[in-house]
Amino acid sequence: MEEPEMQLKVKKVTDKFTESMYVLANEPSVALYRLQEHVRRSLPELAQHKSDMQSWEEQSQGAIYTVEYACSAIKNMTDSSVYFKSIDSLLKHAITMKDQLNAAQG
Repeated sequence: MEEPEMQLKVKKVTDKFTESMYVLANEPSVALYRLQEHVRRSLPELAQHKSDMQSWEEQSQGAIYTVEYACSAIKNMTDSSVYFKSIDSLLKHAITMKDQLNAAQG
């Protein structure tokens, strides 16, 4: 055989071999195996992250409830200033009346 003809045949054989290897390497069952392998490796870490996130969410909800309760208490305190002013004026009036009674008795 001539060399160019031999090179052509060798090229055809190597091309077919390369194509066969490519098909084998990308066969669906191999892909599924790789996916399963990946999931098996990464699942425990993902489960731990999920658990951590749930714990942080619970802590955040508790902190939010505490802040909302504190804000509500402060708002109620500012709203009650009217009552404290009323009590203050009534106490001043009572002190004045007591002083007048003491002066009238003395």
